[in-house]
Amino acid sequence: MSAVAFKDACHSFVQAAAPYLPIKDDTHYEEALELILSLLEEAEDSPDDPINAVIDLLSRAIETYENRNEGLTGFEKRAMEQPADLAMLRLLMAQHRLSMADLPEIGSKSMVSRVLSGERSLSKSHIRALSQRFRIDPGLFF
Repeated sequence: MSAVAFKDACHSFVQAAAPYLPIKDDTHYEEALELILSLLEEAEDSPDDPINAVIDLLSRAIETYENRNEGLTGFEKRAMEQPADLAMLRLLMAQHRLSMADLPEIGSKSMVSRVLSGERSLSKSHIRALSQRFRIDPGLFF
């Protein structure tokens, strides 16, 4: 590829990437998150894959947007203030749109309610069962 062709390709890229570099609104933020997930699936696990450079650009744009968004920074602050096991449980419930009745690994709705309120803690057997169900490392609860 000649320098002129590369320059033209750069201008085309900049024009296509304009809504995401920098991200200016929630719609483009959500699109950037979906785009980065898609690119991560396609990219080779090699520093030589040029898609990784695009992933890096998008990651920085997402991070900048998140750091400037009061709702997202507030969410992060609240998440960091909770015990890790409760934060992970709430995250799983939100991601999978689960109610207290959807967690038989913990027990009844009232038991889940007691765990979420901090009245009870997740036991090792709860963590083991949740880790198996959601295919995650049990260490994420600690």
